[in-house]
Amino acid sequence: MKTKLLLLEDDLTLSETVVDYFEEEGFDIKAVYDGDEAQEIMYEEKFDLFLLDVNVPSQNGFELLKAVRKEGNSTPAIFITSLNSMSSLEEGFESGCDDYIRKPFELKELLLRVQTIIKREFSKNKDSIVQIDENISFDTSTNELTKDNEIVQLNFKEQKLLKFFLQNKDELLIHDRIYDYVWDYDEQYSDNSLRTYIKNLRKVLGKDRIVSLKKLGYRFNTK
Repeated sequence: MKTKLLLLEDDLTLSETVVDYFEEEGFDIKAVYDGDEAQEIMYEEKFDLFLLDVNVPSQNGFELLKAVRKEGNSTPAIFITSLNSMSSLEEGFESGCDDYIRKPFELKELLLRVQTIIKREFSKNKDSIVQIDENISFDTSTNELTKDNEIVQLNFKEQKLLKFFLQNKDELLIHDRIYDYVWDYDEQYSDNSLRTYIKNLRKVLGKDRIVSLKKLGYRFNTK
């Protein structure tokens, strides 16, 4: 299967040059030209890596990556930009990128950076798959739940909750521990929200997989 890239670049000449080069190198690459279009397609399709220009129409690359990271999308990303200040570099990494390449650049250098990240992700992913049962698995590096070879859509907090359960299998997790892990320190946790997340996970995993221990907390059963 080909490695799938998403390219956000509003310079049409550069976009076509990058697309042609990576297609010749055996990649499947899709090009978009503004931040909103990129965000929409990120939700619709699965990519192995994002190549993101920063100064693009709609929302810029920094804002875009911050938004998708907040939603739990951990796809690796490389910023491609003419910005060269240290503050821009810092903002790029703070928004969640894995690498940063300044224009103008050699296509070969961009290829090497892409290959390095893909190789790292492949190595990481091999060790990150948790098999819940014979047809359900969870990838702790991408936070993707798969059932019958299809990805199940979970929201960000459901992903965090399932990950926490899998890190503490067959162990009673009191409510406070769950709240501390799933909700950020500046967020107000909610009993009703937690029950909804549990209910949604049970629909996929089976109601007996997550057991409620009255007034204490929850336990994720492996048997």
